[in-house]
Amino acid sequence: MDKQTQEWFEQLVELAVSAGADLAGAIAILIGGYIAAGWARKATRRALDRSGKLDETVKPFIANTIRYTILIFVLIAVLAQFGVQTASIIAALGTIGLAIGLALQGTLSNVAAGLMLLFLRPFRAGEYIDADGLGGTVAEIGLFATQMRTADGVFMHVPNSMLLNRSIKNYSRNPTRRVDVLVGVSYGDDIDKALEIASATLAEESRLLPDPAPQTMVMGLADSSVNVNLRGWVNASDYWPVLFDLNRRIKLRIEEAGLTIPFPQRDVHLIERRAE
Repeated sequence: MDKQTQEWFEQLVELAVSAGADLAGAIAILIGGYIAAGWARKATRRALDRSGKLDETVKPFIANTIRYTILIFVLIAVLAQFGVQTASIIAALGTIGLAIGLALQGTLSNVAAGLMLLFLRPFRAGEYIDADGLGGTVAEIGLFATQMRTADGVFMHVPNSMLLNRSIKNYSRNPTRRVDVLVGVSYGDDIDKALEIASATLAEESRLLPDPAPQTMVMGLADSSVNVNLRGWVNASDYWPVLFDLNRRIKLRIEEAGLTIPFPQRDVHLIERRAE
């Protein structure tokens, strides 16, 4: 091996050793930073849980924000390990951010929507909502999407922008709800007796609140029945049990009194046409 070849070989070995050291350092920083970001997220969540001053909806959002912030600094440190000037990286972040923003408009809109949902508070974790057909109990509002659980236990991952741009019904926000039970009786039955039975059925239900007082009324004259409505207010947690019980009780009461809950019916008049 001549002298020039030996010098090239030594330079190549030196370069490989240097690059290997940089690579090993970068891998160490990346692994350590990833572990540290996860630890910081968990530690932040535990601290927020102990404080007891923040809403459950805000806690995961803050914890995830800290995790992603640490990961960004870890990425900058990895690039610096390879000799890339961090000052130039920071200076270029504005331009890169603009390019990324244009490329990921939908993703960034979800982040902005998540911030708006946390600020406006149309719902919180643990509340049941319906957003134009998207119904479920809110589990967590994340940076990009909201996690929900439907009434039958199905997991839903809904982008934040989709929720922000929809009309939201929150069934858990108010402490009380109104129960309405509609029952139809035949036109040939005694309507006053039907109202009396409805009032007695409401009086039997102890979970109804006294204020506003329960009411019964003739709600409408339908095609096949006279519709009687039973109305009362309950605590939100009692809504479904009371609704189901009132439906069962009013049916039994109507039948015991000899009144009829008619099926839909139609009178057909046949006109005989005389031969000319």
